Order: sequence, then C-alpha cells, then structure tokens
Amino acid sequence: MAQTNQINLQGRHAVVTGAAQGFGLAITTRMVASGANVSMWDIDEAELAKAAAAFGDKVSTHICDVTDVDAITAAVASSNQAFGPIAILVNNAGITGPNDVTWNYPVEDWRRVIELDMNAVFYCCRAVVPQMMEAGYGRIVNIASIAGKEGNANAAAYSTAKAGVIGLTKSLGKELVDHDIAVNCITPAAAKTRIFEQMSQTHIDAMLSKIPRKRFVLVEEVAAMVCWMASEENHFTTGGVFDISGGRATY
Repeated sequence: MAQTNQINLQGRHAVVTGAAQGFGLAITTRMVASGANVSMWDIDEAELAKAAAAFGDKVSTHICDVTDVDAITAAVASSNQAFGPIAILVNNAGITGPNDVTWNYPVEDWRRVIELDMNAVFYCCRAVVPQMMEAGYGRIVNIASIAGKEGNANAAAYSTAKAGVIGLTKSLGKELVDHDIAVNCITPAAAKTRIFEQMSQTHIDAMLSKIPRKRFVLVEEVAAMVCWMASEENHFTTGGVFDISGGRATY
C-alpha cells in the first residue's frame, strides 16, 4: 500500500512493543518515515535485530518481556537513555493462544494470553504514564481487536483480553483528561501476519467470512491509523475505540 499522507511525528520518541514483526514492524516503519525515533521492544532478539537493521540510528532495540514488570522498568530506562523522554507508547505485543471451546480451554494458555494481551498493556502504561505527565505531553495507542468488541467463538481468552484492553483504554483516558495525553485503542480485523500460525484454518476462514470487505486488513493500514492517533494533531479524542475491521463492526 502506497503512503499517501504525511504524518508529523518529528522529534518524538515512540516505544512500540512487539516491534519485530507484523503490526509492530509496520507501525515502526511508518513512525520512522514520519520523523520519530523509535525504541523497538520485543522478546525475540534475532527477529528484532533483523527488523531494526533497516532503520539505522532512527531506532534503538530493547529485549523486553512485557509480562515482566522489572524488565519493563529496565527497558524504559534504556529507551530514555537512547532518545530521551517517551512521548508515544504503542502497546502492540500479543498472542492469540489456541482455538478451543471455553469449557475445554487449557488454564495455562488462558493465563498466558491474559498476561500478555491485557496485563502487559497495564504494566507498560503504568511504567510510562508518569513521565508523560511530567513532560505534559503523551500519546498512547493500544492495539485491541474486533474480537474484544464482538467475542470470537473458540477464542475466549483472546476476546476477553482484548475487551479488557478496551476497558483499560477508556479508564486511563478519563484519568488523564486534564493532561495533554491522549489514550486510544484500535480494533482491527485480523491481518495476514505470523500470528496466523497460532490459529486453525477453520478459525481463519470463519474470521474472513465476517468481514464485509472480503479481505484481511493490511498492516500498513493499521500503521497509518495508529500514527495519526499518535500525532499531536490528535489532541481532542481520548478514551476512544477506533474501528478498522472492514465493516464488520460499526459501533
């Protein structure tokens, strides 16, 4: 997809979690093109190094397990050292977990999905918001999912976690209304990324059948929406949920 609009993130320091691939890499690419310096957080050291090579000194890399509060604290410190205070936080890291009916869903997989897809968003916001408040500026974009609005059969953990991200976004946005800090989330349909490797073909086909556009979202389309939401131009909307589901949900 050709980039058609120039978004101004000049001089801003952004943190993108799960930045080595998929949505995270596309968001990093668009942010660098928009003038931002990006701290790329990911748990996969090899993939992160490979992804970062294209960006030169516009990015810094940080191996971080975002389910580990101490690791987040360390990543914040090293990111600040690289590019100064964090102005933008994109909480993107996540997994789908296995596909199964709720009554058969493995408890350990449930805990793993909830911890990464929901709790980690809270941990990262908790770590970064105080410095945004001190600076008097910030933009937070949380990557939720259409599953968080509608609930996907055979994906109860993922749907529940993403619904939680929507709730967290609304609460934090209201808590920060007296500051120039916007907190919003997006609810994309699925994209053809490596996350599909965690899903059954039946589940993938079921998701596609619900999208009126009759295709999956492109990672570049997600990146474009996120980067505008992360820009100074978006200074009014907060606690919002932006749909990018190809017409599946219009509420």
